[in-house]
Amino acid sequence: MDNFNKDKPVETVSQKTLGDVSLKLPPATATVPIESSPGDKPPLDTIISTLDFEEIAAKTLPAKTWAFYSSAATDLITKRMNAECFDQIMLRPRMLVDVAEVNTEQTILGCKSGVPFYFSPTAMAKLVHPEGEKAVARGCKGSKVIQTISTQASYPVNEIIGSGEEDQSFFFQLYVNKDRSKSEDLLARVQGLGIKAIFVTIDAPVPGKREADERAKAEEGLSIPSGSKARSDNKGGGYGRIMGRWVDASLSWKDISWLRKHWSGPIVLKGVMTAMDARLAAEHGLDGIVLSNHGGRNLDTSPASILLLLELQKNCPEVFDKLEVLLDGGIRRGTDVFKALCLGAKAVGIGRGFLYALNYGQEGVEKYVEILKDELETTMRLCGITDLSQVHPGLVNTGAVDHLVPGLESHPYAKWRPKARL
Repeated sequence: MDNFNKDKPVETVSQKTLGDVSLKLPPATATVPIESSPGDKPPLDTIISTLDFEEIAAKTLPAKTWAFYSSAATDLITKRMNAECFDQIMLRPRMLVDVAEVNTEQTILGCKSGVPFYFSPTAMAKLVHPEGEKAVARGCKGSKVIQTISTQASYPVNEIIGSGEEDQSFFFQLYVNKDRSKSEDLLARVQGLGIKAIFVTIDAPVPGKREADERAKAEEGLSIPSGSKARSDNKGGGYGRIMGRWVDASLSWKDISWLRKHWSGPIVLKGVMTAMDARLAAEHGLDGIVLSNHGGRNLDTSPASILLLLELQKNCPEVFDKLEVLLDGGIRRGTDVFKALCLGAKAVGIGRGFLYALNYGQEGVEKYVEILKDELETTMRLCGITDLSQVHPGLVNTGAVDHLVPGLESHPYAKWRPKARL
């Protein structure tokens, strides 16, 4: 107040009174600009962040491939929120703990893994690298990362498994076919190959509208082992619609018994997005669920994956004792992995990140795992824990996102119903 000038007229604060104000927003990521052009990738040893792989992929992958993998449904709101909600959760580190040695090993669905993250199922990895899923298998074996093979993989399952080591664990993702006999035959084949668990995708009875993928013309004739072929039509050229021609949209809870009849190992439902469905999964005796919105690729404005963990903790915490809760969507940093584990996830899945690293083949996958594991170990040490059995919600502060978590299973307006036409 001492500097207040009584001689100057009092005005409402406006552009006129403020003058020119220049606001410079902070960068969206902590990456250093990398000079590259299509086909010209910087040396692998210059990469220090998983985000670097994404930036390089954006510049060097074929335009259609980049559009397919980076795209998400309509306005990309859910895709953005998957990552942004992680950013809003703060860590609460503890001090004066002996953290000279840390252990990142985890058991996922009965399989030992060197890290608490796994390769999520992704379609047609050969679009990124000629060796596709086979290069992923080789890149995962050294660190004992579990690879989930997609129904839409570029190579037959036996070739992918054959690229790994004899004792390497694999999961398999299943899209249920309209012709159930084809799914039954597929389950019999992959079980015979030693697949440890199946992830049944339930959040994609139809493919979402991914506009970037649709705008880029499809490579006519592209085919995958499932027998689907790409084509452009009056809706666009989206690879994402390839699977929609044969996926069974009638799949329901009553089909769990059919799955049990044809699969003797663990069954995981991939794509749970409410506490109600998580509870139903437990009631039906499922072995696990993946809290997932398909990377934001199907239904835009569906909830961010990390918020689903909070919803379960708030409304049905008992499910964590009845089945394994996994999560995918928005994982970019070791801190993201750590936050999900603190909130109850047994492990997290990563899809796009691994694919961007696959741009460098097997060595890129190995580098990606190395970076993420190193970040996780650093986070564990700085938060005062040495083993993943020590994670707990007290190590995170979710106050900034708690208001986004439904407090009740029914909406406060649930009494309102549109009148049926009789």
